[in-house]
Amino acid sequence: MKIHASDTVLIITGKYKGKTGKVEKTIPKKSALIVSGVNIIKKHSKPTRKNPKGGIIEKNAPIDSSNALFLCSKCNKATRIGYKIVQAKKIRYCKKCQEQI
Repeated sequence: MKIHASDTVLIITGKYKGKTGKVEKTIPKKSALIVSGVNIIKKHSKPTRKNPKGGIIEKNAPIDSSNALFLCSKCNKATRIGYKIVQAKKIRYCKKCQEQI
């Protein structure tokens, strides 16, 4: 997956189309992302030691990585990510402005 944790992404399809958020976690085996403020679900939980009251908890559910585009901080546009090898290091770059991420 080309999108990493702490990247800012734009959601391009689905219920949350047009929203932006920061990637909290990536799940490479499922090709999924957990983005803050996107795809929030309500989960009912029993009382536990950690949460003695129990009740309804809101949490972020994963979305497929194909539904999100990287938001470049340099050109402020949603773009795809490319890879280059520079001085024996693999770096990511913005395909629109060619700047290193």
